Amino acid sequence: MVALQFGLTGLAATAAGILFTVFLFVIGFVGVLLLGRLVLVPAVKRTADARGFDEAVKSLGTSVANAVVWVAAVAIGFTIAGYGAFLSAFAVFGGAIALAIGFAAQDLLGNFVAGVFILKDKPFEVGDWIEWDGNAGRVEDIDLRVSRVRTFDNERITVPNGDLANNAVTNPVAYETLRQKFVFGIGYDDDIAEATDIIVEKAEAHEDILNDPAPSVRVVELGDSAVGLQSRWWIDEPDRGDFVRVRSEYVTDVKEAFDEAGIDMPYVHRQLTGSVEVLESVADDDQ
Repeated sequence: MVALQFGLTGLAATAAGILFTVFLFVIGFVGVLLLGRLVLVPAVKRTADARGFDEAVKSLGTSVANAVVWVAAVAIGFTIAGYGAFLSAFAVFGGAIALAIGFAAQDLLGNFVAGVFILKDKPFEVGDWIEWDGNAGRVEDIDLRVSRVRTFDNERITVPNGDLANNAVTNPVAYETLRQKFVFGIGYDDDIAEATDIIVEKAEAHEDILNDPAPSVRVVELGDSAVGLQSRWWIDEPDRGDFVRVRSEYVTDVKEAFDEAGIDMPYVHRQLTGSVEVLESVADDDQ
């Protein structure tokens, strides 16, 4: 009877100890979780809003903050409950797993981080026309891992964000105006001043070419058969379609004006001079 009494007492003490440990864990877990949800996560949201981050970056920051809160809540709960040694062992094991996953997916993680910086720094945005590594197109979508670009041949290129973040990217539409250049070749016997006046006049006459900054012409080349006159002009609110159309119309106008003024636009050609002798033996073989 006494043994039974001692057994029940021990069982009750054990149960009470377990319940007390669970109570401590719940107190620590819930306390940290509530503190994180009420303080840390809203603070991250306010910071992201204040800095004007993209919605994808805001969502990522909130998700990371929530994950940190949960991990911290579990860690603090175990520590208060007296399982710090178990938590340390689990942390070492988890760190080894995370390291292995990091080595296996380093390219994926690199593209992910690059996507965050692209969304944060905004070197280009959806709708911009960009050029990189010999490619060009209009940005259709910026994700955390890849960006999707539609080429001007109506093809889609899916580009890892690491390629765009680690290489030079040209954004011709980043500013309100864009300068364009084209080299017109005239003959050595033609009047440079007259050709320059025509080039400037046709630029000023085009409605989509700005007068401020004014068009300009410079001699940039003395080639084998032509003098190169480089025309420089500016367009407003640059767009790929407008850029191509304006350049085509402008060059056509200058070419027609050159033809009317008798200004030559020579091209490289070769002329063979001298006589060609046919060997007698070869002529006999042909017969």
